[in-house]
Amino acid sequence: MTYFITTPIYYVNGEPHHGHAYTTIAADVLARYHRQKGEDVFFLTGTDEHGTKVAQAAEERGLTPQQHVDQLAPRYRELAAALGASNDFFIRTTDPEHEAFVQGFVERLKAAGDIEKRTYGGLYCTACEGFWYERDLAPDGTCPDHGIKPTWVEEENYYFLLSRYQDRLAEYFRAHPGWVKPKSRYNEALSFIEQGLDDISISRSSITWGVPVPWDQEQVIYVWVDALVNYLSALTYARAGEDLSARFWPASLHVMAKDILKFHAVIWPAMLMSAGYEIPEGELIHGYLLVGGEKMSKTRGNVLDPFAVIAEVGAEPLRFYLMRDVTLGQDGDVSMEGLRSRYNNELANELGNLVSRSVSMIGKYREGAIPAAPADEVVQDVAAQGEAMVRDSRAHYDADEVTAALESIWEYVRRLNRLVEEEAPWKLAKDEAQAGRLDAVLHGLAAGLRLVALAVYPVIPVTAVEILRRLGQAHGEADLLLENAVWGGLTAATVGVAPSLFPRLEAGA
Repeated sequence: MTYFITTPIYYVNGEPHHGHAYTTIAADVLARYHRQKGEDVFFLTGTDEHGTKVAQAAEERGLTPQQHVDQLAPRYRELAAALGASNDFFIRTTDPEHEAFVQGFVERLKAAGDIEKRTYGGLYCTACEGFWYERDLAPDGTCPDHGIKPTWVEEENYYFLLSRYQDRLAEYFRAHPGWVKPKSRYNEALSFIEQGLDDISISRSSITWGVPVPWDQEQVIYVWVDALVNYLSALTYARAGEDLSARFWPASLHVMAKDILKFHAVIWPAMLMSAGYEIPEGELIHGYLLVGGEKMSKTRGNVLDPFAVIAEVGAEPLRFYLMRDVTLGQDGDVSMEGLRSRYNNELANELGNLVSRSVSMIGKYREGAIPAAPADEVVQDVAAQGEAMVRDSRAHYDADEVTAALESIWEYVRRLNRLVEEEAPWKLAKDEAQAGRLDAVLHGLAAGLRLVALAVYPVIPVTAVEILRRLGQAHGEADLLLENAVWGGLTAATVGVAPSLFPRLEAGA
């Protein structure tokens, strides 16, 4: 089975921020999970490098647009690497292969009879590179996503006849009620379609920084058309000499923030229908990261720097915090205080301390050798709960519910911590008659932690592999497969003592 997951391509009019990190982490978690299921996964991310905002940002810096994007695009690639993202390709819309594919794509729209040249007038928000209907603006006439007033733009451009696809889109939505998640975003997109679709401009004559319209060199292709097509174009050149389109298209899941819902859930499927391509199997629309209740954005000037956070606490705590605190599909406030709290309370106190205590006790009481599992009700109970945790977390991952998966895992982490407190191995070790009971407890802790590591791997993969290493368990790619996440999978081994996985952060650190 194949699984093709994408982030949106990120607009390079400024430095990357936490919002970009959040989307990339979410997509990476799902990509890693589907690899654990043994699926053939392709994970795509990249940068959107054309359009008005990029040209303006370059001009402000005294650079050409190409110089500007060549400086900034690597920062987004670096962010993916810093986050531990396992993307298979990083696309840039200035790649010549992409530009050529875009031109061929719009030729298909034209051949389908869905392109006309007209004079266009509309309210244009430069910040989101999009046109707005007056009815959809905030009460004060500003863009609801960026808080700035759109300007009236009038040009002679090429139009995509989106209105032709209104009925087909509505029919597709009703036949596939789960293809946009969460349900509130599905309803929003369908409502937008049912209100009536206007034809849209797909070219610009007032700017030159873009992919030229193949039959009219005086026009460039509208940045959003250019950007959306990346999901297809990347498959044609991500592997030298190989076209992956037949293998991976249609995409399994597009992951994005809610401000670009209309482009992905309405315009993109209509364009695909026109060009003769299948529609993606799903779209996951997440909420905004908020700072003090306001959307984080470069336009608002309230962005958090993910590189600084990674330098301070590491990538794995950031991945854990964002997935733990902000449910996919909902908005969520983020702060360094919240991150430190999750880090100290759950990563350091609950998981890190559990690993350290378990390994230390096996080392102290059994010379580092994980004891075999005697027939004991304690082991049976912890085993049943562990396998139930794996089933529950898998069901949540399958439904793209990462926060819920983590909650299932953490309930079990707390159960293992209670096992330590209830059984007090340090007391059992003092009574030779309790040797079997001590073996059961120590085995249960090791086996339970192995299941935790396999279940939490998509979110904090480096930590998961380190837990397996400390338990003396094999941790190659095949060993991480979820088919191995069974209680009996624990092998006889010698544990390795090492420093704390998550040293506590001091207040203000």
